[in-house]
Amino acid sequence: MGGGRRVSRAEICDTVDKAVAGIEDGSTVLIGGFGLAGMPFDLIDALIRQGAKDLTIVSNNAGNGEVGLAALLKTRRVRKVICSFPRQSDSYVFDELYRSGSIELEVVPQGTLAERIRAAGAGIGAFYCPTTVGTPLAKGKETRAIDGRDHVLEYPIKGDVALISAHRADEMGNLVYRKTARNFGPVMATAAATTIVQVAEVVPTGDLDPEAVVTPSIYVDRVVQVEARHYIVQGAR
Repeated sequence: MGGGRRVSRAEICDTVDKAVAGIEDGSTVLIGGFGLAGMPFDLIDALIRQGAKDLTIVSNNAGNGEVGLAALLKTRRVRKVICSFPRQSDSYVFDELYRSGSIELEVVPQGTLAERIRAAGAGIGAFYCPTTVGTPLAKGKETRAIDGRDHVLEYPIKGDVALISAHRADEMGNLVYRKTARNFGPVMATAAATTIVQVAEVVPTGDLDPEAVVTPSIYVDRVVQVEARHYIVQGAR
């Protein structure tokens, strides 16, 4: 799947299936969302239909119930998950896969996860962080004392593809978000070779207040308008 960043106008796609076309087997896919808030449900469903496999998924959680990311995991086409919160009351799909040895897991503290993604977008080669010092998450990693405090060397997380959700886009691909649905979307958009966005509305260029734009179009490759969907997952089975 070819990277973007050569032009500042995103492609406006007619369907979510066209938006995810070309995602290759073995891709690292950054998926926005904080639990269900801001999760790009329609793009994930389209990725399921598209059929790419052997994926590495980077997200805050490891799925809720059997919708969105959990539905993708259930297809057994995900090789590895990199996330902060792999387990909650409704993460039974991931639990079953992990306990059976069917999926790999890399746990990354939430702030470190955000910074590793941001570093990829900013072109930072690596950075030192004290968060995991003295824990199993620091095993095998380089450490260094800085100002009398131990730090662990962390590397950027780059994506081949980012699937994110925003509130509105203009025809150039500039994005605004709605409240907590913003979460990881802005940093993920900068850290992937190809950024694909679902929005509730596409408006003419010039209709968005420039001061409200969070993600400039230079970071956006494809946009598709979808009808908003709301999910409530009732705990574990």
